Formats: sequence, C-alpha cells, structure tokens
Amino acid sequence: MADPLNILDITHVTKRFDFQDTKIVALSDASLEIRKGEFVCLIGPSGCGKSTLLRMIGGFETPSEGRLAMWDTPIGAPGPDRGMVFQDYGLFPWLTVSKNVGFGPAARGRPSAEVAETTKRFVDMVGLTRFADAYPHQLSGGMKQRVAIARVLANEAEIVLMDEPFGALDAMTRENLQQELLEIWKRTKLTVIFVTHAIEEAILLADRIVVMSPGPGRIVADERVELPRPRDPTDPDFNALRRHFSGMLGHH
Repeated sequence: MADPLNILDITHVTKRFDFQDTKIVALSDASLEIRKGEFVCLIGPSGCGKSTLLRMIGGFETPSEGRLAMWDTPIGAPGPDRGMVFQDYGLFPWLTVSKNVGFGPAARGRPSAEVAETTKRFVDMVGLTRFADAYPHQLSGGMKQRVAIARVLANEAEIVLMDEPFGALDAMTRENLQQELLEIWKRTKLTVIFVTHAIEEAILLADRIVVMSPGPGRIVADERVELPRPRDPTDPDFNALRRHFSGMLGHH
C-alpha cells in the first residue's frame, strides 16, 4: 500500500517508443516516491528520460510498463491538479496576461467574480500587476515565464512540472526567477518537479536531486540536499555538492 503522505508514486515505470522498425527504451524501471510539498529536481544528460518521465506524470504519455499514481489514484490523462511549465512558455498569443492566467478557471466554469479574484491574486504574486493587460509579444522572456507559472497556479495545481523552464533565459533573469520560484513554493506549499541540465540550479532549488543516466534512461541516485536555505553558490559545502554530482554524471 502506498504511503499516505506521498502525493506521487512511480513504480517500476518503463517507456518504449516505436522508431522505424525498432523499439527505443526511453526510460527503464523507474521508481520514485514524492511527498507533498517537496521540491525535486531531475538532472542528467540529454536522452536520459527526464522529460519523458515528466510528461508521463503530466498524463501526456502512458507508461509501457509500471504504474504512476497521484494520491494512490492511477494517472491516465492530463488534469488541472498537475500543471506543466515549458521552456517555450506555451502562452496564448491572442490573450492578455490576465486572460492567459484566468483561462483555466474560466474554462472550468468558475463564476466570473471568482475567476477575476484568482487571476488578480496570481498576477500580483508573480509581480506582473502593471502588465495585466499586455499581450505576450509585449513581454520579455522572464515575464512570459512568470505568466506561465501564474497560469499553472491559478488552475489549482497541486504538482507543478517544470521542463527546463529557465533554460532559454539570460543568466540574470534566470537567477531572479529561481529566487521568485522559491518564494512562491514556500508560500503555496506546492509540490515541484523540476527538470534541469544545470547542477548548480538543482542544488540551489531542490530538497532532493534525482540523477538519471542515458541509454536507456535510469534513475541512478536520489539524494537529499541538506544545505540550509537560502543557499550560496560560493559556499564551500555548495561547491562540494557540485563536484559530487558532476562526478556522478561524469561516471555515468
């Protein structure tokens, strides 16, 4: 029986894709338990199955073998309880910031007053109050990613799935959004599963770091980050962890 504190249980999950006349194993025998409110980073080289695992949690792909469950209920399709934030933002270009953020509650038939209150709360939370009536093409990359995060939050997601969300941003914008995401996470008690190639980003953000290896993708380590928050990348303990995970990835 699943641990009642686990929001997510991934049990012996394998994913195969058809490619020409062969089966490609993207993910092999992955098992992972995640508790509510945890911030978990998945790291590993390209082709190790990080994004495939994230898409299966989101309900966009089904496992070839094994079981994925949220609150012990099998995941069979996308749902508002699991929100995805992509590197390319995925905003509706014809809608304003407010309309993008309020799209989910409105589509689910929430009363207009509730939609307006929810939209305002999350637009304010991500610091875009002055840009509520702007369109995506009028925003910087960092602003667009804030809108994408607010849209997921407004949809009452319990798990936020983030697939290298800051990978296309400049270093300063990325650093600012990392800190803002941590603030939002602390305030909302959300469960975050965050895919990144950057070891430093994972150490900065995560409660736990899950290391994956390629060919086929496997989970090879699951380690808790015990550094106190806020974390300083210049701290010797931080750098010792960076060397540890770099060595692990280099080994695999």
